[in-house]
Amino acid sequence: MLSAFLSAFRTPDLRKKLLFTVGIIAVYRLGATMPSPGVSYGNVQKCLDTIQGGSTGVLNLLDLFSGGALLQLSVFALGIMPYITASIILQLLTVVIPRLEQLRKEGQAGQAKITQYTRYLTLGLGVLQASAFVALARSGQLFNNQCDQFPIVPRGTGIPDWLTLTILVMTMTAGTGVVMWLGELITDRGVGNGMSVLIFTSIAARLPSEGWKIKTTKGWGMFLLVIALVLVVITAVTFIEQAQRRIPVQYAKRMIGRRMYGGTSTYIPLKVNQAGVIPVIFASSLLYLPQLALQFFDQNDPGKVQAWIQNHIVKASAPEHIAIYFLLIIFFTYFYVSITFNPTEVADNMKKYGGFVPGIRPGKPTAEYLDFILSRITLPGALYLGIVAILPNFFFIWLDNQQFQNFPFGGTAVLIMVGVGLETVKQIESQLMQRNYEGFLR
Repeated sequence: MLSAFLSAFRTPDLRKKLLFTVGIIAVYRLGATMPSPGVSYGNVQKCLDTIQGGSTGVLNLLDLFSGGALLQLSVFALGIMPYITASIILQLLTVVIPRLEQLRKEGQAGQAKITQYTRYLTLGLGVLQASAFVALARSGQLFNNQCDQFPIVPRGTGIPDWLTLTILVMTMTAGTGVVMWLGELITDRGVGNGMSVLIFTSIAARLPSEGWKIKTTKGWGMFLLVIALVLVVITAVTFIEQAQRRIPVQYAKRMIGRRMYGGTSTYIPLKVNQAGVIPVIFASSLLYLPQLALQFFDQNDPGKVQAWIQNHIVKASAPEHIAIYFLLIIFFTYFYVSITFNPTEVADNMKKYGGFVPGIRPGKPTAEYLDFILSRITLPGALYLGIVAILPNFFFIWLDNQQFQNFPFGGTAVLIMVGVGLETVKQIESQLMQRNYEGFLR
């Protein structure tokens, strides 16, 4: 393996891509630690040192994706999440808007147009999210009202409040645009998958500090046990992420002019985890709504309904919260797979080019067969996503300390890190094999 790394760096153009990617990552991490204008960086650090657990719900997830930049309100506080949200929205709208579906079928030109729409929507979502986070920081709810003595955005600085807030929102929105540009640079001139690489970097940046927090609080024994469990979880996730059901496809021979075409055999790979991490993100966002609704009630004198929601729905270690989270992930897994994989369209394309599944008639029987296989293979994939996603919840109960809830032990963090790592290694391996037929990992 070490010789493969050395051979990758010996290849001039591949070495340039790797070094270029490392440079972009360094710029991204620099922007993630650079405070925005109008934010008291000293108060932010004092607040992070004194609170227990920080934010909860979807804010915890967003802070993890930003590498800790969100709670610091840095220039890259929003990270890449507005772009991911915009991409998901455009992907869902493609199913219901005929114009977008037509653009998707037009190939590279249509995809370029959809990418342009995604950029515009990213900036719009950046303005909305930046305004929301600034308002939460100004009211103290970004840290669950635990840092009222350390105002994140101080008042009475001699500058009008509206001007400070406007500059802060514009800076964070501009940071989102820069992050989107950096990700596209990695895709075009680096190792590829630029947006995913930036998310991977943000999550990996949290590992040392959060892991060391467990060591200093619980001791070496618990720390080593956690590391062992993390390795087991990563191994299991890697195995499932690589698992797929291959549907054999045979193409009939065709005479076009004087040449013979077709007659080849291939397969349709149906992954066990066909939906990726999207169901986990949807479920996390939906579970944040009750917590958001509680902000409109009196926090000092909550009623019985509000107290029950806080203790049984919002609390991450509550059995009701875990059960609802698990069921939502299963539902969204089936929902997302149903709108992203169309068996009828796949069957029609196979029939158009003379392809068929051995033993299955082309057309409608093939679509029904693919739908049958997909519905059966989605169940273990949904259960797998649900189990991995609720692992952090049991992790909180086991450690019995809410300050570890930001530790990227399971859920979306592990799924993204393993998926991006595997895909990046495959891309480097394919580029290396083009030059000397020697894999990146032997």
